[in-house]
Amino acid sequence: MSHTAFYAGSFDPVTNGHVDMIEAACRLCDRLVLAIGVHPGKTPTFSADERAELLREICEPVATRLGTKLEVVTFADLTIDAARRVGATILVRGLRDGTDLDYEMQLAGMNHTMVPELQTVFLPATPLARHITATLVRQVAAMGGDVSAFVPPIVSDRLKAKFAKR
Repeated sequence: MSHTAFYAGSFDPVTNGHVDMIEAACRLCDRLVLAIGVHPGKTPTFSADERAELLREICEPVATRLGTKLEVVTFADLTIDAARRVGATILVRGLRDGTDLDYEMQLAGMNHTMVPELQTVFLPATPLARHITATLVRQVAAMGGDVSAFVPPIVSDRLKAKFAKR
């Protein structure tokens, strides 16, 4: 049986925490769809196209090594609707701590009520990635800090270039 998993996020920027989740998700499915949420009210650091390019460059080698087909899409509606469009049967959600679990359980309950055939799977962050958030990475980078411990090298370089322009 073939399984398509759907992992949604802003990925602004792609962090080592995201890569950690993507590697774990690749072990659960034959096809992994990385879905970049695009919200008109938010101004991201990287455009959706830039985020998609970074995800492909960073994550395709991981997926290939694990025998998983990787796709990157964008969406601006409900996660469950985007997941249905690509034929996903698994929603991947990462957990860093108990606070994440409380929130994610509420989401999983709502999603299950609306789309019972879409199974939410929680993946715990590894200890080395547990503290990483894209929000904190953006804040540190914007203030000229070194984020190289939290993001892949290409992302660190692009963040430096992005914030040097401001």
